[in-house]
Amino acid sequence: MKSEPSCYSIDDLARDGVEPWDGVRNYQARNLMRDDMQVGDIAFFYHSNAKEIGIVGLMTIASAAYPDPTQFDKQEDHYDPKSTKENPRWLLVDVKFKQKFTDIIPLAVLKNDPAFADMALTQKGMRLSVQPVKEKHYKKIMKMVGQS
Repeated sequence: MKSEPSCYSIDDLARDGVEPWDGVRNYQARNLMRDDMQVGDIAFFYHSNAKEIGIVGLMTIASAAYPDPTQFDKQEDHYDPKSTKENPRWLLVDVKFKQKFTDIIPLAVLKNDPAFADMALTQKGMRLSVQPVKEKHYKKIMKMVGQS
């Protein structure tokens, strides 16, 4: 799950403990949260559009998907006038801080490792803020940070 650290970082999540992952405005990413994420699943926290781009830690999915309240609030950056409380278009999940990695795993390292050639994150043009991660990629990344 990607976030720009200037908007919300792994350190912010560490401070807050649990936070709604709001503002997702892509149907494919929304569907991944709605259909594939389960309470207790582990997700990578990825910093995008930053000085150091890459995987910075882990979080746990702490809730099932539910309507993102920012879509209804005209004062919010993520307001969607086409969404209604009766028929919400956008969902979120709550995430819980699990771990900050000692060292970032840079995107460049993942892109240059053939083991990640088929990982969604390393694909050209992949910009989704929520992406699936295959078990083999999860295990390899956890080995890279000294955990198996």
